[in-house]
Amino acid sequence: MRLPRIFRTTPFRLTLLFLALFASAASAFLAYIYVATAGEATRRTDQEITREMRSLVAAYDRAGVAAVNQSLIERAASERPFLYLLMDQDGDTISGSIEESPVDEFNGGPTWTSFQVTDEAQGRTVRRPARGLQERLSGGEILFVGADVGEDEAYVLKIINALWGAGALVVILGLAGGVLVSRNVSRSMAGLTSVVDAVRNGDLGARAHVRGARDEFDELAQGLNEMLDRLERSMAGHKHAGDAIAHDLRSPLTRLRARLEAAYLDVEAGKGDPQEALAQALTDTDGVLKTFGAVLSIARLQAAGTAPDPVLFDPAELAADIAELYEPLCEDKGIDFAAEFTKDLQVRGNREFLAQALANILDNAIKYTPEGGAIMLRVRRRSSGEVEFSVTDTGPGVPEQDRARVVERFVRLENSRNEPGAGLGLSLVAAVAEAHGGRLDLAEGPGKVGEMGPGLRVALVLPRA
Repeated sequence: MRLPRIFRTTPFRLTLLFLALFASAASAFLAYIYVATAGEATRRTDQEITREMRSLVAAYDRAGVAAVNQSLIERAASERPFLYLLMDQDGDTISGSIEESPVDEFNGGPTWTSFQVTDEAQGRTVRRPARGLQERLSGGEILFVGADVGEDEAYVLKIINALWGAGALVVILGLAGGVLVSRNVSRSMAGLTSVVDAVRNGDLGARAHVRGARDEFDELAQGLNEMLDRLERSMAGHKHAGDAIAHDLRSPLTRLRARLEAAYLDVEAGKGDPQEALAQALTDTDGVLKTFGAVLSIARLQAAGTAPDPVLFDPAELAADIAELYEPLCEDKGIDFAAEFTKDLQVRGNREFLAQALANILDNAIKYTPEGGAIMLRVRRRSSGEVEFSVTDTGPGVPEQDRARVVERFVRLENSRNEPGAGLGLSLVAAVAEAHGGRLDLAEGPGKVGEMGPGLRVALVLPRA
């Protein structure tokens, strides 16, 4: 028979496990309480019986059997909780509150025994437990002293029953709590499971409900939602990337094919310059390979999550190398180039990827800054301790509403469609920044001056080493 689902849940099974452990511990504790309480009651009874026996033996030693007999009569008539029996040397009863000795085997030495006493109460026979000590006196007589221990055992039994009742109540409450917890957990997990099933069936828009309880289920739901958000963006990005690749590479591939076909026809016809056509085809092929290389670099960084092979180095030295490479290009285009470095800084990262990112930023700055403009390359430490590479130009800049888009792959604004490129430069920079635990900040440049500006300030911010 298949059990109801609630009894097959992990929380309920854990509840049963802890209840079993509790029951085992409680049983051991109850056994200890019983042994300790019953043992203490027995020791106390034995001490009282021994004390009473010593008192009667002392009376016998002082005045003989007559004194003991008289004392037994007086004590049996009082409210003392003892049972007495005085016998002669042959075991015949002399006096006492019981008719015969409960000791079955008596060798003359002190002998302890447990027995039952019988009373007639309200027309029925009542048996109660008792315990006693029997000794032979110095004159040969036999003396027995016992005590009714029924009240002590009843008291111990009440304690045990109370503990058993408390244990049973705890078990019942534990089972009820287990059912309640299992239902709450199952309800919370059902929402997460439904989201997982929806995503598995292709619905990337499904999201888990955050109850606002700030517990681990809310944390799991928030984490799942964030993961699904990133997955949805990634899938959308891949779709957009595929569409953009098909769109942006269609023209260069078409031109490449056309040039190769024209070169082939010219060679067949014995006219034209096939060498020039092949050179142009190689240039177009290099552009296509560069685009795919950038896509692979971004994918590599995003898949790794962190920069590979990080080392500790001075960012000013890296920036100086890049500045030395790009300063002649700025001079050729008539752009004023300046650099400002704060020395003795330290960053940890992949030097090659950071160099590529900085080169991409400068490439964009040179590409979009008109003749007569200016570019400033800086390396400095922020007040937060972060290290910042920044490139500021006096080009047309990027409108504020488009700054979040230009770092996405294959996104090109309308004013850059006529410029060479595939829209991957800033995407690679953003991927490098994220892989290093940093970020990419875009802001307006120095502002509009005449026909130039407002410019763009691109900052690659890295955490302190």
